[in-house]
Amino acid sequence: MKLSILGARVIDPASGLDQVSDIHLEAGKIVAIGAAPTGFNAVESIDAKGLVAAPGLVDLNVSLREPGYSRKGTIASETRAAAAGGVTSLCCPPRTKPVLDTSAVAELILDRAREAGNTKVFPIGALSKGLDGEQLAELIALRDAGCVAFGDGLESFRSTRTLCRALEYAATFDLTVIFHSQDRDLAEGGLAHEGATASFLGLPGIPETAETVALARNLLLVEQSGVRAHFSQLTSARGVALIAQAQARGLPVTADVALYQLILTDDALIDFSSLYHVQPPLRSRADREGLREAVKSGVVQAISSHHQPHERDAKLAPFGATEPGISSVELLLPLALTLVEDGLLDLPTLLARLSSGPAAALRLPAGRLAVGAPADLVLFDPSTSTIAGEHWLSKGENCPFLGHSLPGLVRYTLVDGRISHKG
Repeated sequence: MKLSILGARVIDPASGLDQVSDIHLEAGKIVAIGAAPTGFNAVESIDAKGLVAAPGLVDLNVSLREPGYSRKGTIASETRAAAAGGVTSLCCPPRTKPVLDTSAVAELILDRAREAGNTKVFPIGALSKGLDGEQLAELIALRDAGCVAFGDGLESFRSTRTLCRALEYAATFDLTVIFHSQDRDLAEGGLAHEGATASFLGLPGIPETAETVALARNLLLVEQSGVRAHFSQLTSARGVALIAQAQARGLPVTADVALYQLILTDDALIDFSSLYHVQPPLRSRADREGLREAVKSGVVQAISSHHQPHERDAKLAPFGATEPGISSVELLLPLALTLVEDGLLDLPTLLARLSSGPAAALRLPAGRLAVGAPADLVLFDPSTSTIAGEHWLSKGENCPFLGHSLPGLVRYTLVDGRISHKG
């Protein structure tokens, strides 16, 4: 179908484009930005005056919960929620049941994502069989089945020697490995950032060194093996400083941070609300400022939702007995726009951290507006607010931002030129 988007402020961080213009789409591709091609007659048009047109957001960590945990979410429900947040491409982690360590599971996820048609889905394969950290998964078979990177989440290899061999193998085939750096022993039994708030509440703490010790080890192994590495879900100021030093030495490393870590601190735990129970934990104000500066400077090039939907019962027990995670992909763009409202980032830089930055980190075919590129776009109204939860689509309601008025409203999300969400 031929579609024209008329009069939008078009922002493409990858090329630096920022101007009021028209965009013309045909056969799932962008065929022109500006004047329509000769002979182009749109079947449908969108009046986008006052709206911003940007590349569809790219979220590097969205737990879809399927297969195995459909009480928490399904591929259909969570990709629908993602589209409402302006997301057109997302990566799903391997913690499914069965674990995403075989091509059959990867193909199942991709088939169901195509059936749903809400967003494009790029699976992250397990680095080790069963996420046990002992035997290497069949990485090449997983790559051929559609996995774009490999990792074990917060579970880590017990043997540094085995991990090193896994990284060397991945480097041989130019595969990307994703690290969630948290030392298992230092974090064991912890529920909150080790600091004044945890002490006041009597909650067992997870020290900053749980991240930095693991991060330092992983960076040294990356340097030795030469593997392409992405460091996900960083939480500490010292952690992003280590990433900056590695990048300055020329290591091929990128990083992302969970959006909620840029907004919240461990002060949010003061009422023991399980909605703020996340792993790794919310950290101090100083850590939040360090993360914000790293995002601003580009040391951290991607902001992700780290969306983890849960059924209601998972958050009803006492704090320590609840399951960690926040359901937030549905609010990715409005929540992120609070960083512009706070003066931390200008709008083009924010959109870079939400689109071209994450796409480049994992080498995904997404995150740009250009002639010939897939017509994956988000159109949003920066002058209208979103009331979080007013039309909730995710199966997980474990979101501390419900009821808040947030800046910006996603009007349209388009995937391959087709409207997948209209708000």
